[in-house]
Amino acid sequence: MADAPLLSVEHLDVTMRGIPVLEDVSFQIAPGETLGLVGESGCGKSVTALSIMRLLPNPPGKIAGGRILFDGIDMTALDAAGLRAIRGDRIGMIFQEPMTSLNPVYTIGDQIGESLIVHRGMSGSAAKAETAKLLDLVGIPSARNQLGRYPHEMSGGQRQRVMIAIALACRPKLLIADEPTTALDVTVQAQILDLIGRLRVELGMAVLLITHDLGVVAEFCDRVAVMYAGRIVEEAPAAELFRRPRHRYTEALLHTMPAANPPGRKLPSISGTVPAPLDRGDGCIFAPRCGFAVPRCTAELPPLEGAPHRLRCWNPA
Repeated sequence: MADAPLLSVEHLDVTMRGIPVLEDVSFQIAPGETLGLVGESGCGKSVTALSIMRLLPNPPGKIAGGRILFDGIDMTALDAAGLRAIRGDRIGMIFQEPMTSLNPVYTIGDQIGESLIVHRGMSGSAAKAETAKLLDLVGIPSARNQLGRYPHEMSGGQRQRVMIAIALACRPKLLIADEPTTALDVTVQAQILDLIGRLRVELGMAVLLITHDLGVVAEFCDRVAVMYAGRIVEEAPAAELFRRPRHRYTEALLHTMPAANPPGRKLPSISGTVPAPLDRGDGCIFAPRCGFAVPRCTAELPPLEGAPHRLRCWNPA
């Protein structure tokens, strides 16, 4: 991997109607690397992805502080034209739900070909030929015969593959995959993840994989960043994090994995809920749900420290 990171998120703060939703979020992704961003629903993973792409509606959303550096370019300083030149070209994104992300009134051929025409200046016929190659690349059979189909005529797995084809059309340097296997059955999930892994190697892409499935992270990611209530609480190489989680939240998450429990036993859960943005307090946000909290935990926010295993905890495992 190159020394300079491809993506560097530095002390990112995001608000919604003035209420903090992301606070001091920092992480890096090197060229060709896969970083898994994990955490419970509502912890800020998708908001982080949308902020990187500058797709967060403003208002009500606002980047209140920090920088997002992609390939040396500060995304937070770009105007609309500068963002359009990067989105769909140098950064691709797979959104959570393909049925709502694809336009129902345009054929899949038109939707994939649009980025080739806009970013690569291809003619309609050239874009059509390249679109067929992309559909073949993502494993849709009889690709050329599929170009005239509409999203509702395809299965969930096929629509997800179309989303991947759109994201990869311009051979991006970075792919953001936000829950790319949501609502798919287990067999199709495995196929989609294998496809992303194979294309990452073939195209030399970096990948930000957002998921709540720790098993997927263990198999596909080089490093893992654990997010809780809008903050990164732990980050480490994947093998090290699964071998020795240090933050009490990460430890609790790993205990809920089916692989960590005997067959037939009810899976453990983490008591309590993620606090609302206005109820986070002055100390560690996880302290109210943590069985290992000490007085300092509720009074003072721990910094995110260490390398390569970063941690935000006063009483780590």
